[in-house]
Amino acid sequence: MTHSFAADNAVPQSENSSEPALERSPVVERSAAGTALGAFGMVAVVGVFAFLLHMLAQLSLRVGPGYSGWALDTIDSPLAALRWFFGDMTEPLFYKSHLAALGLLAGAVAAWWVGRRGSNWAGTLSYGSGLWPWVLASASLSLMLSNLVFGWMLDDGWQPTFVPFVCVAPAIVLLYGAGWRTCITGAVLGAATTTPLALLFIPTLSAPLGLPAVVANVAAMSVGSVISFLVARRLPWLALRETRKTRDTREVRPETQAELPPSSLNRNIPADAAWAARRVLKDFTETHFFANELAGAGVILAVATAFVLNPGLPAYGTGLLPHILFAQAFTSAIGVVLWRNWYRAGGWAATYASVVSVAPAAVLAYGGSWQGMVGGAVLGAVFAPPLARAISAQLPVGFHPVIGNTAAMAISTAVALPLLGLLP
Repeated sequence: MTHSFAADNAVPQSENSSEPALERSPVVERSAAGTALGAFGMVAVVGVFAFLLHMLAQLSLRVGPGYSGWALDTIDSPLAALRWFFGDMTEPLFYKSHLAALGLLAGAVAAWWVGRRGSNWAGTLSYGSGLWPWVLASASLSLMLSNLVFGWMLDDGWQPTFVPFVCVAPAIVLLYGAGWRTCITGAVLGAATTTPLALLFIPTLSAPLGLPAVVANVAAMSVGSVISFLVARRLPWLALRETRKTRDTREVRPETQAELPPSSLNRNIPADAAWAARRVLKDFTETHFFANELAGAGVILAVATAFVLNPGLPAYGTGLLPHILFAQAFTSAIGVVLWRNWYRAGGWAATYASVVSVAPAAVLAYGGSWQGMVGGAVLGAVFAPPLARAISAQLPVGFHPVIGNTAAMAISTAVALPLLGLLP
């Protein structure tokens, strides 16, 4: 991503969780067969879709502006600046496309509209908290501040203006609840900490170590979140939402439970497959704190449209969007299968972490080779979720797990990419 990441999200099983107090479902043991069927079935769908995109790109359509020169154009063109603002919304996914942002928002709005009418087929938004409009408002305001304050630096080329959109602001809303005080506070704290830290870490951390900028960006998100939550807990107009008390994630040993007979497991396979397929789609918007499959489908379809119209726009004009899409679906699927039991009884796992860090970064670093696509997806899925879980489990009350998630992204990417370079 040049960026990214983001990160997001609550660890419902933790006493630090910012998720709503939903009724806990019975402990469900996800079958490996059903989970793998759904997860890798979705990978197959995305893979075929990505292959078709790759073939369509050979038509060399060039409709609309490309990525080259975009940053410089924002200085003199309000329209280019507006496009950059919306492009920032999908930069955590390494897409950087205003059209993709419109698809993301359209899918989320559709899910919100359906949910408000009592239907649950489109899933939930922002973990069913009912705070999605405030999450979007605070994140967008923080992004606007980042662009207004640091946008003048774009005359030197790309800058990490996008980083506040997927960390501090939405996390503050989930921690402290709805309202303009919370919304504005989160927006200001995010823009004031994460963007400056990213600007500092890129030349002092990523560049000297030969690592992609995403390492600096997600490290800035993690450190900026720590600073912001320290400040927020001392502000008299903020009060933590009452969160449910659940099993502490420091106890990582699985609960003892009776084994289901084979016949019961087999009957669960279709349900597990459907759950896993939807879970992979959700991972595409976890970093935005949307965590919704309809929003995930929306952003994928929209960025694909942008790519067909002009392959020189998404993914920084590299032409590697199809490769990134496949790697992202693949790393999510591996993570969902590996760590499926962490999702039991309303639990959660940071299977999205590699989707917005290791996997796409490896694709860009290794030019879309199979080494980058498959190797990055596997290493990211193995390293990032358990590392995020371990770090987040040590956080005190009032510190959102976005800290652990983004820290895991930085560490995993810094370790995985050099390891891939050792492969023949």
